[in-house]
Parts: sequence; C-alpha cells; structure tokens
Amino acid sequence: MEVLYRENILDHYRNPRNEGTLEDADISHELDNPLCGDRIRIDIRLKDGVVTEARFSGRGCVISIASASILTEEIVGKSVAELHAYRDEDMFRLLGITPGPVRARCALLPLQVLKEGISRLRDEEQSLRA
Repeated sequence: MEVLYRENILDHYRNPRNEGTLEDADISHELDNPLCGDRIRIDIRLKDGVVTEARFSGRGCVISIASASILTEEIVGKSVAELHAYRDEDMFRLLGITPGPVRARCALLPLQVLKEGISRLRDEEQSLRA
C-alpha cells in the first residue's frame, strides 16, 4: 500500500495540480522552510466563504510540492471554517504517509501557509468591522 502512496506523491511532484497564481486572490500567503529552502505560496479565491479556486507556486522538495498539489485539490469546495479545522494528521492522511521529523516539516509547509493565510484574512475582516 505504501508503494501506491509513494507513486501518488511522485505523480503530484512531476505533474503538479493547480500550479500557478491567482490575480486578486482573497487569500494569498507565502512561507519558506529555512532549514531546507522550500518556499510555497498559496492563492485562494472565495465565494460566500467557500473555496472556488486554489493555486500554489514555489520551489521545494518532492514532499513539499506534492503536499501543496494535493492540498489545493482537497480544499476546493471547502468552507474557510473547514480549512481552519485542518490538522497535521489530516495532511499526513492526504499524503498517505507519516514522514519522519525532517520531512514532516516539508509535508506540513503548505498547510502552515494555508492556516496563516486564513488567520490573516480573519484579522483583516475583524479590523474592517472595528
């Protein structure tokens, strides 16, 4: 079974889904992993609090690129509240593997980008209400 998950990860790395950027995205956030140099940006377009489009760009290892590709596929159609509820275990479930400590940071970078982007959106919405 692990071989199937590895093949899926390699496929997402070689043929990333949703690669690119979105102009006028509702959420756009970028982070890097200073330990390995991976850098991931995620752009999201929302309608009524639900993801209608998601794109990613950046550079990184097989795990970080595959994670970004898989995550952007997963989140389309989800509400911001559902995205906010995602945990590390959810990302590992999507990947189909639990990487070791060093690779876990790579696998979780796209999720961290997503969560921080959501937090920034919520902060901006709150400041507009104030």
